[in-house]
Amino acid sequence: MDPLTEKQIRTSLVNCSKGEASRLKLPAEFDALPWPDLDFLGWIDPAAPLRAYVVVPGDSGPLGITLRVPTASRTSAVKSSLCNICLTTHASSGVNLLVAPLAGARGRDGNTVGLYVCADLACSLYLRGIRQPKLRTTKHDEHLSVEEKASRALANLTAFLAKVTAG
Repeated sequence: MDPLTEKQIRTSLVNCSKGEASRLKLPAEFDALPWPDLDFLGWIDPAAPLRAYVVVPGDSGPLGITLRVPTASRTSAVKSSLCNICLTTHASSGVNLLVAPLAGARGRDGNTVGLYVCADLACSLYLRGIRQPKLRTTKHDEHLSVEEKASRALANLTAFLAKVTAG
C-alpha cells in the first residue's frame, strides 16, 4: 500500500461528519508505519479506544470508515475467535466485534453493521507472519501465498465496506 497523507485519510471517511473526521487521532508512530506490508490501514484511536478506523486504497482514491466497539447492552453472548477479514484465529481477547454506522441518512438514524476483526486491526501483518496472535487457539493449515491471502482479506473487507456504503 502506498503511504497515505493525513488529509487523504480524513477526507476518505464516508460514515462520519467532517467534524468527527477532523478530530480523529492518527495511529501512533504514523510516520513509521510499515506501508509496504499493509493492504489497508486500520487503527484504534489512541485518544478514544472504543473508536477505530479503516482506510482501504482504491482506484478512485482511499475509502475509509469509522467503527466503534458496541456497548455491552447491545452485544450478544456470541463471541468469535476468528477475524472475518484475514481469517486469523486468536484467543478470545484477540478478536473484537466492531460496528460501523451506515453511510448517509441510515447511519444518522442509528443503523449499523458489524464485523469480528483482529483487535489491533493488524490483519496485514498477521497474514504475512510479521505478527503472531497471542495464545493462538488453533492453526488451520493453508496453502495460499501471501498475495492470495492479502487478496482474500481485501475482498472480505471490500464486501463489508459495500454494506456500510450501500444506499
